[in-house]
Amino acid sequence: MGGKFDKEFIDKKGKRMDGRAPNELRPLKIEAGVLDEADGSSYLEWGNNKVYCGVFGPIECHPRHKQKPDRAIIQARYNMAPFSVDDRKRPGLDRRSTEIGLLISEALERVVMVEKYPKAAIRVDIQVVEAHAGTRCAALTAASVAVADAGIPMKDLVPSCATGKVDGKVVLDLNKEEDNFGEADLPLAVLPSTEEVVLMQMDGELTPEEFEEAFDMAIEGCKQVYEIQRDALKRKYGGK
Repeated sequence: MGGKFDKEFIDKKGKRMDGRAPNELRPLKIEAGVLDEADGSSYLEWGNNKVYCGVFGPIECHPRHKQKPDRAIIQARYNMAPFSVDDRKRPGLDRRSTEIGLLISEALERVVMVEKYPKAAIRVDIQVVEAHAGTRCAALTAASVAVADAGIPMKDLVPSCATGKVDGKVVLDLNKEEDNFGEADLPLAVLPSTEEVVLMQMDGELTPEEFEEAFDMAIEGCKQVYEIQRDALKRKYGGK
């Protein structure tokens, strides 16, 4: 976040480098049920991000000392493929991947009815095969659809998106250049039915007024993501 960039992010007509308006999401497509061997799965394309997610469970929790007598635990594993970024990533989990996996686990535990499965685990495996900014939001969005596809009871889906600041202006859903060279980044996940925040982080600086604008814009973005999540499940299962 931050650094020198020799082009304007927003032109005189108010358009961003990729042609979007400040409050416009990148193109987003989600499919449910794409992996035969998983209990539930999804595939997501968001801008140039490409993410697969497979869900397994509820299954017996291992190691056993991690079992909870009154509920299941969510074990989310977030991994970026070595070829997912311009500079080839070292294979395997790193500190950032582990942190994002924990954030996704905590967010899902707020909506999954874990009390129905004491001593069990629900494994959520997320593979980012192409990364272009906003991968934690993309991963959580995909994971939520995959958990629902597995038939695991949930209070709601979890949509997520980020806002940030570039050229002194608040924008929705940062692309790679905006994320790398912008002034702030605010990933958010919120339940549309209650507007309960289940994930929020911030990198960079926003004034109180900018933060309020960014937060409200992220809420609206999450509502749009939520409808696309619902449509993905409707296409597979039908219904309203």
